[in-house]
Amino acid sequence: MFNGLGMGLGNLSLLSRAKTRSISAENPTGEKGKGAMATEGTGAGCARDLGVGWKVSPSVVVKAGTVHTMGAIEGPGVIQHIWLTCAPTAWRYMIFRLYWDGEDQPSVEVPVGDFFANGWGERINVNSLPIVVGPAGGFNSYWEMPFRQSARITMENISGADVTLYYQIDYSLTDVPDEAAYFHAEWRRVNPLPYKEVHTIVDGVKGHGHYVGTYLAWQVNSNRWWGEGEIKFYLDGDGEYPTICGTGTEDYFGGAWNWEHPKGEYCTYSTPFLGMHQVIKPDGLYNANQRFGMYRWHIMDPIRFEEDLRVTIQALGWRSGGRYLPLQDDIASVAYWYQSEPHAPHRPLPDIDSLEIL
Repeated sequence: MFNGLGMGLGNLSLLSRAKTRSISAENPTGEKGKGAMATEGTGAGCARDLGVGWKVSPSVVVKAGTVHTMGAIEGPGVIQHIWLTCAPTAWRYMIFRLYWDGEDQPSVEVPVGDFFANGWGERINVNSLPIVVGPAGGFNSYWEMPFRQSARITMENISGADVTLYYQIDYSLTDVPDEAAYFHAEWRRVNPLPYKEVHTIVDGVKGHGHYVGTYLAWQVNSNRWWGEGEIKFYLDGDGEYPTICGTGTEDYFGGAWNWEHPKGEYCTYSTPFLGMHQVIKPDGLYNANQRFGMYRWHIMDPIRFEEDLRVTIQALGWRSGGRYLPLQDDIASVAYWYQSEPHAPHRPLPDIDSLEIL
């Protein structure tokens, strides 16, 4: 029978033996018939006249410097939807991790705001197929995440303040085919980018898989147009030269001609597969530099690799005489891909000062 993976309108009518389950603060184990049983929680005071079953535990408080296990699932199965929300001031300091099949090293390790294409700590809606951000800060992931033995989802609060976290993880217990790969994501930042160097979105990926997405939080540190840089995909032993080379930053994210529409203004957009959804212009007494948020999901055109993968992007503007100017911008990125396990360990996250949005 249909196993319940790869959901879409084309197979929505098919019956399946997959078992639907959900984890939240009201049902932290996801067990059948065990929801809404909490007697203590962040809503206990509000529910004191109503009792059990009346929104007693809608969220958790993740203490400063601690890790909260959002879910631990025994497989085989597939995570099909994740919803969560917390204060924007915490988005760069709440580290979202996913572990598959008992692994010690996470397959996903990303500050939570960046994972949901909101890397600047200022909420912006996203209307795409795998990532949706709704008013006013509801983070949704529809990335399909299969696992065979187990899945563990954690959130680490590396800040100095407690954070209230609301979340729900919707999954199915079902058979997973041999060809199904594991979901991965990695965050990187360079601030500022050294002169004449490129920003590495991801490297050191080893194994068989396909690259499925890029998010960039980009601060421009100079005047004039800044998006001439090319993205490059180095596949399966490529050396100095890549197999895939883009034509410009705005081109890769589905735009053209500096995103200028109407003349003199950036035009934001958010579509199922790509967008330049956020422009933050400096205002007030202390704000400086324009900031941008961009995503590109390779859902219909995954970048397939069999042995290894490296992805880079240039930061390139204009200088006098019609010459390119290598830029020294603040660039943070998230790479999203599927691959067979085991995976190479992620590059370690920097310290909290290097994560800070300045």
